[in-house]
Order: sequence, then structure tokens, then C-alpha cells
Amino acid sequence: MGSIISAIGTAAPVNRFSQEEILKFMVRAHQLNPTDSQRLEKLYNLSGIDYRHSVIPDFGSSKGDYNFFGNGENLEPFPKTQERSALYESTAKHLAAEAIKNIKYGGNSLPAITHLITVSCTGMYAPGLDIDIIELLGLNKSIERTCINFMGCYGAFNALKTADYICRADQTAKVLVVDIELCTLHFQRESCLENWVANSLFADGAAAVLIESELHRSTQTGFRLKTFFNTLVTEAKDEMAWRIGDTGFQMHLSSHIAKNIGKKIKEVTASLIEKSGLSRASISHLAIHPGGRRILEVCEDMLELPEEALQHSYDVLKQYGNMSSATILFVLQKLLSETQPGDNIMSFAFGPGLTFESMILETI
Repeated sequence: MGSIISAIGTAAPVNRFSQEEILKFMVRAHQLNPTDSQRLEKLYNLSGIDYRHSVIPDFGSSKGDYNFFGNGENLEPFPKTQERSALYESTAKHLAAEAIKNIKYGGNSLPAITHLITVSCTGMYAPGLDIDIIELLGLNKSIERTCINFMGCYGAFNALKTADYICRADQTAKVLVVDIELCTLHFQRESCLENWVANSLFADGAAAVLIESELHRSTQTGFRLKTFFNTLVTEAKDEMAWRIGDTGFQMHLSSHIAKNIGKKIKEVTASLIEKSGLSRASISHLAIHPGGRRILEVCEDMLELPEEALQHSYDVLKQYGNMSSATILFVLQKLLSETQPGDNIMSFAFGPGLTFESMILETI
């Protein structure tokens, strides 16, 4: 017997900003002239995003009222990595706990958790997020803990695979995956196209997932974890990078990322389908990580999808932006409440490497 996703909970910080508000902040922060302001506005208008959330309130404030960034010239004093990490440590655990509490589990409290897997690429500390969650929620201190860090937007796939392995090895296991990303902590003020793009997309959010053996499941609905497939395009490995700098984590995003995803997505799809033993016609739904509007459009084109096929991915992008690895779990939460038993869902995420992660789920 395999394992299933029994329930998913999500949470976002209380600070919710429209793209228009964030655009105004970015024009000031990057100190843009009128011509570049218009260019940035066009980028924001084409982002496919209406709202984003952040643990930092400053993105909706005026200069002089900032709490995290400096109120001096050029946002001085500009927060260093240590200050950003301190804010991650003080806020991530509470947002993670909120996502766990938002898990809808048939109206009942969660079962006794045996394994905890935490996922994040936007902050690390020790004693870490896993221990803070155990303390905050009063979980068993003997829970087995695994931390998946710094893998980028595909990190949730590795957590689900790990949970699947655990449940297959121990059919009594109850695995809680907690994915928390605070991307906006790492805002960079230098005016360049890479920063313009990154600052127009990324946001904060958290998701929590309960995985258990199908044999000992305690819910009537869920997603069966059927097949996983991953691969690398190492010739494109330098097109997406995420490194620790003096002023937070620094993102490198090439303009060729979407094109390279488009070149490979058909091949990855074929390999995943072949491994699953299914046919392409048996796939009812798709859940693609909305790394950006262009990535979704390329996948639509190359996979010859109807306009509505990626609606949930577009909706999450529109309402939340790109929350790195947590984002795909927001998409899956929407599908969990709408798909019918027997429906097969094909899902993808992409990240540094250039890494392709994919899986097929079946609604039960």
C-alpha cells in the first residue's frame, strides 16, 4: 500500500499589499527616474499578480515610517543578513504554526504526529524551526525530525517524497510536512533587471501537509502519492541561483529560465507518464508551480493545454505571488477540494540546477 496526502493547511502573513503599493515602494527604493519607473510599472502590470503578503510592513509604508528598512537615504541603515535572519527566526515559527492549525482534518484534531519534516530556503537557524514548532504546538518531543533547506522552489516535492518513503517503511507513521518561505526578507535595493524581476514576484507564505499510509488513513478523501520523477538540466544550472550575501540571500534569475523550461517540459512529462504506467489521456488536472506568469504560459504552449488547465496555478499567483517552495502546496490545496475520486493530477516545480521535479497524484 502507498501513502496519501490526507489534508493541507495554508497561511500567509497579515501584511497584504497590492502590486500597486509594492510598485511605489520599489520605485522609491531603487531610486528610479521617470523612464525606468515606467519600465518597472510595465513589468508589474505583466506579472499576473494582484496581491502579495510579507512579514515586513514597510512595503505599504512611506519613507519615514519604515520599521525594518532604514529611513535614511537609500534605505540606510540597510538590514544585514543577521538582522534578516533574526526576523525569520522570530516570525517563521508562528506562521508555520498557523498553517498547521488551518489543516482541515474532517473536523477533528490531528492524529499523533510521528515525523516532522520542515522545508525552507529563506532562513535557517539552530535550534531550529522544527524544535520551535514542537514547543509551540506541544508536540511529542520524541518526534523524528528532518529538515530540507535551501533547495528553492521545488523543495516541497522532496519533502513529499521523504514522507512517502517513511510511510511505506512504517505504515503507522503520521508525517507532518511544514513548508515556510519568507522570501521578502531578502529584498535587494540595487537597481538592475534581476532585482526588478525578483522583487516583482516573490512573497511570504506557509503550508502544512499531513501524509499517512493509505492502509491506516483516517480521512475518506485525499491524494494518493503515485509517481515521482526528477531530472537536471546542468547546462542551464547558472540561470537560477540562490546564495547567501552580506545583505540577505541574493537571487540570480536569468531571462532564459522560461525558455529552458519550455525546451524540457515535454520530455519530463513523457518520462513521468512512462514511469507511472498511465497514459497522457488519463491525466485530469495539472498543478504547476507558478514561478511566474511566463513560466505558466510556456508550459501551456509546450504541453498544448486548454486555457483553463492551469487556472489554479494562475489564481494562486494572482492572489499570493511566488512563495517559493510553499506555493505548489497552495495550488494542491485548491485541487484537493475540487477533484473527484479517480482523478489523476500531474504536478511540476522548477528550481536551481536547473531542476525539474514532477509527480502524479490520484484523488481518493
